[in-house]
Amino acid sequence: MLYILIIIGVASRLLPHPPNFAPIMALGLFAGAYLNKKTAFIIPVVAMLIADYFIGFYDVKIMLSVYACIVLGSLVGHKLKNKKSVSNIALSTLAVSVIFFVVTNFSLWFFSDFYPHTAEGLSLCFTMAIPYFQNSLLGNAVYVIFFFGSYELLGKQVDLKISEKLHAVKINND
Repeated sequence: MLYILIIIGVASRLLPHPPNFAPIMALGLFAGAYLNKKTAFIIPVVAMLIADYFIGFYDVKIMLSVYACIVLGSLVGHKLKNKKSVSNIALSTLAVSVIFFVVTNFSLWFFSDFYPHTAEGLSLCFTMAIPYFQNSLLGNAVYVIFFFGSYELLGKQVDLKISEKLHAVKINND
């Protein structure tokens, strides 16, 4: 399952997609909610590193802010571990999307020369990033629904099959 998650994360970044419509934050939330803490941090970071290897690395300071947000997404997911509900997952998805938007855009403004290092430059940076935020939020929502929904549906199917087999064994033993 771990390899499948990494492959999904890498493939969806390498295949054509709208800007910022990617699964990495959703993958972090999911991994944090269902896997042990160490694995939860490793999966989205490894997926991101592999994809960045093919796409190309960029300014290390900005990259570190992106990767820090990914790790934070896994940490938020870890906080969901025993409190999974539709509302908690939705709020967590919104929270990591906003955090990613704020941290990465502030880093872009602070560490690059794309925008003047003034209040107006910071405002322009965030204003220009709004369409990317919309894609990021939508991508996170779609992938969270996919990851959490698929896992829950598959889990229920597996539980049903095990239950049926146990029931059949009990009937045969009676």
